[in-house]
Amino acid sequence: MKDWRWHSSVLDIRSFRGADSDTDKSLVVVKVRERLAENKQAAQRFQRERFNPRKLNELEVRKQYHIEITNRFAALQNVSDVEDINRAWQNIKENIKTSAKESLGLQELKQHKPCFYEECLGFLDQRKQAKMQWIHDPSQSNVDNLNNARRDASRHFRKKEKEYLQAKFEELETKSKIKNVRDFHRNINDFKKGYQPRTNVVKDDKGDLATNSHSILARWRNYFS
Repeated sequence: MKDWRWHSSVLDIRSFRGADSDTDKSLVVVKVRERLAENKQAAQRFQRERFNPRKLNELEVRKQYHIEITNRFAALQNVSDVEDINRAWQNIKENIKTSAKESLGLQELKQHKPCFYEECLGFLDQRKQAKMQWIHDPSQSNVDNLNNARRDASRHFRKKEKEYLQAKFEELETKSKIKNVRDFHRNINDFKKGYQPRTNVVKDDKGDLATNSHSILARWRNYFS
C-alpha cells in the first residue's frame, strides 16, 4: 500500500466509513511526519512587494513616475562621494521602490473564482442524507432515493463546471484581444497544470493550527533554529 522508503514517516492510519465520497470505498486518513529543509529564497519571496507596472501604460502615471524618480535621483547627487558604496546602493534602491509605490501602487493579488458555489452544498447535503438513510435501511426505496440524489448532484456539478470553464475561456479571449500576453500565457499554464492543492497551515508549540502567514514563517524559523 505504501513505499518502503516512507514507512518511518507514517504515524497512524485510520479508515472513516462515515465520510461522504460517493463511492463504495472508505476514506483512509494517514498521519505522517516529515522533516523539511528550509528554503531561504522562498521565505524572502514571501515578503516581497509587487508593484503594478501596467499603470505605466497610462500617460499621466508615466509622467508622474518620471517626475518622482528624477527628483529623488537629483537629491542623491548632493550626497558626498566618499559615502559607502553599500549605503549608496541602498539609497538608490529605496528611492526607486518609494517612487514606484507612490506612483504605481502595489499589485493586487488575483482572487480566483471557484467553480464550487454555495448552492452546490445543498446537493451535497441531500446526497449525504440519502446515503446515510441507505446505510441504516438498505431498502429499494432508499436505493432509488440515493440514485436520484447522485444523479441530480452530478448534473448540477457538471453544469456549474461548464459555466466556470466558459467564463475562463471568455477571459482568455478578452486578454488575447487586448494583447495581454503575460496573463494569457499564465492562465494557459494554469489549465495545463490542473488542480494544485495548497496547504497553508501548521501547528504551533501548543498544538493549535496557525493560519496567519507571519505565524507560519515564525513557526518554521523556530523549528529549524
